[in-house]
Amino acid sequence: MPDAAFAQNYLAVGAVLFALGLVGFVVRRNMIVMFLCAEMMLQGVSLSLVGWSGYHHDWGGQMLVLFVVAVAACEAAIALVLVLVLFKRSGGLDIALWHELRDPGRRPFVDRQIPEERDAEPVWPTLTPAGREPAVDQQEITHRSRV
Repeated sequence: MPDAAFAQNYLAVGAVLFALGLVGFVVRRNMIVMFLCAEMMLQGVSLSLVGWSGYHHDWGGQMLVLFVVAVAACEAAIALVLVLVLFKRSGGLDIALWHELRDPGRRPFVDRQIPEERDAEPVWPTLTPAGREPAVDQQEITHRSRV
């Protein structure tokens, strides 16, 4: 396979990893999941750097990946301490629970719950037990014979 195809594969997988991490970071509110999604975005960038350095036959991108991995390890250690301290302080890992960490004078975030739609209980058809003939409505039989 030519180098361009390898680079294209690396870049495609790196872009998918970065996109999944970004979506997870924006959508989720759990602090641990948000840090894991940030790590996934860093891994997507690292994979893209390795792909570009392999395409250009240069070690610069792979050296930069070593620094990215070192920064990710430091970020994971700081995130673990932050999560433990904030969980101990607030009793939960939901980002919206930490209103006391805001600047003074700022209004707290109000999370509006979407009301659940309650439909009527569905009526499912039932089968007659084996060996019994189902009850037939005479009015329905006369109506079918006319049509």
